[in-house]
Amino acid sequence: MGVIFGGRSGEHEVSLASAASVLRAIDRSRFEPIPIGIAKDGRWLVGGDPLTALAENVKGELSPGDATSPVKQELVARAEKADAGAAGLVRVEPSESFPAGLRRELDVVMIMLHGPYGEDGTVQGLLELAGIPYVGAGVFASAAGMDKAIMKALFGAAGLPVVEHLVVLAREWEREPGDVAAQVAERIGYPCFVKPSNLGSSVGISKVKSPDALPAAMAEAARHGRKLLVERAAQGREIEVSVLGNEDPQASLPGEILYDKEWYDYEAKYGLGHTTLKVPAPVSPEQTRQFQQLAVTAFSAIDCRGMARVDFFLEGERILVNEINTIPGFTATSAYPRLWEASGLSFPDLIARLIELALEARGDVR
Repeated sequence: MGVIFGGRSGEHEVSLASAASVLRAIDRSRFEPIPIGIAKDGRWLVGGDPLTALAENVKGELSPGDATSPVKQELVARAEKADAGAAGLVRVEPSESFPAGLRRELDVVMIMLHGPYGEDGTVQGLLELAGIPYVGAGVFASAAGMDKAIMKALFGAAGLPVVEHLVVLAREWEREPGDVAAQVAERIGYPCFVKPSNLGSSVGISKVKSPDALPAAMAEAARHGRKLLVERAAQGREIEVSVLGNEDPQASLPGEILYDKEWYDYEAKYGLGHTTLKVPAPVSPEQTRQFQQLAVTAFSAIDCRGMARVDFFLEGERILVNEINTIPGFTATSAYPRLWEASGLSFPDLIARLIELALEARGDVR
């Protein structure tokens, strides 16, 4: 089986750490992992130890002026500790297509890419064309899950409660900033969050406490994409549920995310020691059932398969669906595998089940 990691997005370092966790946990008596790296410039790295090669590249590129650099260094250090494969030279392939000769060596692929060019349906489409089964959501669900505006529209159509939000194109803000600011004040209010519609891991997100901070936040989000989301800052607890399955998806126990920062930013998510996951979440049995039911409904609303993590806000007694992640993090601090462990499914068994689901989706169960 192949494990694809790295990628061209701003979540490159998170992907390396996720892949490292998978490669450490996989049952090698059942599966022979083949690590497949994608560099930030889109080149494919196969053979040898591409995980270490990409980690070394990243270390040399991290800027001391980047506020997330210390956390990225931590993520890269975790990747370097993984036993990614046999020693040897890494072969570099062009980025135009799937690496030549690799198709016949792979029965299935586990995609550990986060963000654009990996979680958004692009690599999924490439694997479909190559005829290779892969873990997780298909092309449509991946694209819908990556685009927060489309995701929330589908959630609304399915009757799911979502946080009040406004979708703004970058050109609308450039041409009519006064009109957009007036809409934000009238429909959303402050504090609010401004975020790129097509990124994850809190990249490009700003918490805006007053109108005078809105322009800088919009400019930051616009650096990452043409479509922006302005969302009311929900005042409540953050609950997450993992979902697993194809036609009959199952939900894990809910977990509550507790963190020592003002909001759940990049450092809180991936820096060691900032976040505590409380499983099961201290909620009532009825609320547990509601979270699980809503998670499965959100999974089905975007036609997902394989795996996803669904994130919620609990405002008093009101449950709001925040978002779905079709390739959730698999790092040492990530909720998806830990929620399943608490629900009775170990990390190695979770990986095995995901592979079974990928083959099942292609009608290739053996």
